[in-house]
Amino acid sequence: MTILERASERLALMQRTRTVAIVGMSANPSRASHFVATYLAGKAPWTVYYVNPREHEVLGQPVYPSLDALPDVPDLVDVFRRVDDLPSVVDEAVDVGAGAVWFQLGLRHDDAATVASAAGLDVVQNRCLKIEHARFAGGLHTAGFVTGVIDSRRGRLI
Repeated sequence: MTILERASERLALMQRTRTVAIVGMSANPSRASHFVATYLAGKAPWTVYYVNPREHEVLGQPVYPSLDALPDVPDLVDVFRRVDDLPSVVDEAVDVGAGAVWFQLGLRHDDAATVASAAGLDVVQNRCLKIEHARFAGGLHTAGFVTGVIDSRRGRLI
């Protein structure tokens, strides 16, 4: 597939997504993965799975040791791991047949992105899935900040 740079491409990816695997899920509420998972559980229309070999349960949900242990193939793999770990996560995502990998804010690995893209996965780098979802659902300004505008229109695109 492709490396998704444009907002319209990311929106299309989120619209066709049904299942998300959060790789690097943490039970620590101060960690970004925990915050994003809490948001997605309440706001996103997706089935969300948690992946971390050192956790067993987070937010009342089971945590799986790897992508191949999930009950479903994830449409999107949302990654909260160190940059050096991205190639192995991409390899695992390719092996299970995931549709896309999403490297969270601060994560960019062009070689891993190229491998994923060449294997047919869509790739998003250095973006937050929570911020992007909220932006397209009408909850945030395009820069990712709450606008403070109260509006009666529904902005739910996903």
